[in-house]
Amino acid sequence: MKKKSRYNVAVVGVGAVGVEMLRTLKEHKFPIDKLRVFARSKRKIEVDGIKYQVDEICADAFRDMDFALFAGTEGEKGAAVMYAREAKKYGAIVIDNGADFRMKKDVPLVVPEVNASDARRHQGIIANPNCSTIQMVTAIAPIHWKAKIKRIIAVTYQASSGAGRSALNQLWQESEQMLKGRDVISAFAGPELYKKRRNDLALPAQIAFNVIPHIGGFGEFGYTSEEWKMVEETHKILHTNKIKISATCVRVPVLNSHAEAIYLETQKHISPDQVRKILRQAKGIIVKDDVSGCVYPMPIETSGRDEVFVGRIRKDPFIRNGLWLWVVSDNLKKGAATNAVQIAEYLIGKFK
Repeated sequence: MKKKSRYNVAVVGVGAVGVEMLRTLKEHKFPIDKLRVFARSKRKIEVDGIKYQVDEICADAFRDMDFALFAGTEGEKGAAVMYAREAKKYGAIVIDNGADFRMKKDVPLVVPEVNASDARRHQGIIANPNCSTIQMVTAIAPIHWKAKIKRIIAVTYQASSGAGRSALNQLWQESEQMLKGRDVISAFAGPELYKKRRNDLALPAQIAFNVIPHIGGFGEFGYTSEEWKMVEETHKILHTNKIKISATCVRVPVLNSHAEAIYLETQKHISPDQVRKILRQAKGIIVKDDVSGCVYPMPIETSGRDEVFVGRIRKDPFIRNGLWLWVVSDNLKKGAATNAVQIAEYLIGKFK
């Protein structure tokens, strides 16, 4: 794209991710000339004391825009499907946080620390990977480049914010009832009414004081769509389908930041100390790994941060080339908004 001193940016959607995009653009001091914010309806919002005018989205909303960051709903009625090609028509580069374009051959799927140059191949649309994929590939790519990963087993512990504001509200409401000594079903007038109410809930079961091994819809081999995203997206980002990947994705009663237990088998032997050294030198990663002092990443410490945190790096005592990592990252920041802004920064030469 043509280099400028300042750029016109549109943010589409003002849910949890859209708000975080606005916050991240400001935090990163992205060189903005004109900023426009769009949603389904016109209104005003306030983020960190700054007021934003939200306009109703329409086909010609992207006139004169250089970038269009889509944060909203997926699917045929979602903003990206309805308006991304319109934005592209007006010359805006679309960076979409949803799943609609991720696996299309002509759409780069980009994590800037891993495959930034893929963004240059765009034809008007670039996709953000899924949040759980972003933090995993950021952590494992430097290891893969050094020792070639042949197998990954991942278990995710995903915060409620990953399912949006309604899921956070569900966690708060259910927790409140539990802390009052009332079980959640009774609190909502009995099992039948609760069952009807569940159809309107963001999560498929009670999340307070519980974990749910179910994110997305169930499909082939009994895997959920969230689990299968980690397979397909990792292959696309790392430019290989030779890595055997299996995942279990779990929703946990945490407000923000996803955690992942990741098991790797590499072709070449690499020690935990070597891994620590490699990751400490890698962009976008912070190593917190001193078990003698109980130092390891936790969601409560990583929320609000752009980086991917790695700890509990250890070898498998039974498999020579087996390693475990514990990876934690803010799913709304690096897992969504920050990654999108970093893609735009790369395209204007600001991401180094």
